[in-house]
Amino acid sequence: LDALRNFLKDRDQSPAARRLTFELMLSIEREATERMIPSFIDDPSNELRRDAVTQIIAQGKRQMAGSMEAAAQSYRQALDAARDVDQIQEIAKAFKEMDLEIDLPRHFGFLTDWKVVGPFHNLERAGFAEKFAPEDGIDLKATYEGKEAEVKWQSLSTMDPYGKVDLNKPYGKLKEVTAYAYHQFDSGMAREAELRLGCKNAWKIWLNGKLVFGRDEYHRGQRIDQYKMPIELLKGPNTILVKLCQNEQKQDWTVQWEFQLRVCDATGAAILATNRGVSKATQE
Repeated sequence: LDALRNFLKDRDQSPAARRLTFELMLSIEREATERMIPSFIDDPSNELRRDAVTQIIAQGKRQMAGSMEAAAQSYRQALDAARDVDQIQEIAKAFKEMDLEIDLPRHFGFLTDWKVVGPFHNLERAGFAEKFAPEDGIDLKATYEGKEAEVKWQSLSTMDPYGKVDLNKPYGKLKEVTAYAYHQFDSGMAREAELRLGCKNAWKIWLNGKLVFGRDEYHRGQRIDQYKMPIELLKGPNTILVKLCQNEQKQDWTVQWEFQLRVCDATGAAILATNRGVSKATQE
């Protein structure tokens, strides 16, 4: 058992292997193994960290019947450590019950302030492959030939607690159209990071002018962290360009023309830009 315990404590080992080791230890000596769970609160393995967060959430629930101050402290500790979306949502619900504020976009690292331009065409779904002017370089003062008229860049900010950027708001509920969203992310250092996207439309993403990834499919559902893309941030300004295409379908469930994008590390912890403004979002 000592060998298993030492392997579990070694954070340089594979997260999956450490989780299997933990499960094996539970089957051998459950009580002693469970006493290790609080030490997982800052573990790089999200599966192990989750167990520690679960304990703190349970502690907060018990405390709400007695001391709201103690409960709030526990939930704040859980929020700082949580990486899984369902746990963060559970904590946010508790914050609301206690009438406490929580800045979810900041906690997740969602990008909420954008410049957008469009609509361009997406006739017969050809817009995904077609190269429109913004892909040649960003000029926020430029005017382009759009689908039906000249178009120019405009500001679009979201107050959605989960960072959803709704292109129906500036353009209306259009069909067979394409638009672009641009954001400058100033990083305090050069570092590895991830872009994590949720989107049910066809999309492409460029970082610093280089295509990161894209998917040419429509209306198959949207969720937080649906797509995870490893990137390398430069120290200083980094440009992020999102291309979003809407197709011809007319059913109610095809109306959405939106995305949510965040910057984080490999564990899901937010990476915040040095030029990030004050969040305008409110908790649901």
